[in-house]
Amino acid sequence: MSAVPPAPAPGLAYYEAVPYLLVVESVERGGEWLRRASYPELPGCVAEAASAVEAMEKLEQARLRLLRQLWDRGAPIPVPRPPLRGAVTG
Repeated sequence: MSAVPPAPAPGLAYYEAVPYLLVVESVERGGEWLRRASYPELPGCVAEAASAVEAMEKLEQARLRLLRQLWDRGAPIPVPRPPLRGAVTG
């Protein structure tokens, strides 16, 4: 029997392409309403801005920065869990 070699570890580009769950919500800060965007699966990856679009743009930069930092340190990079089997979508 011949052993099957292990699959190579994914590169940074793989993690940059992962579709993380995006959450956008409105939050009040000192009487002013802001939009907060976050990737819950990436701890600490959060951005706030006056508009949802601006918050998401800032979040994307924060996501890429965080992934690069984790990659450079050799730290594990979280990936989203797969959908539940038989889950209803749509």
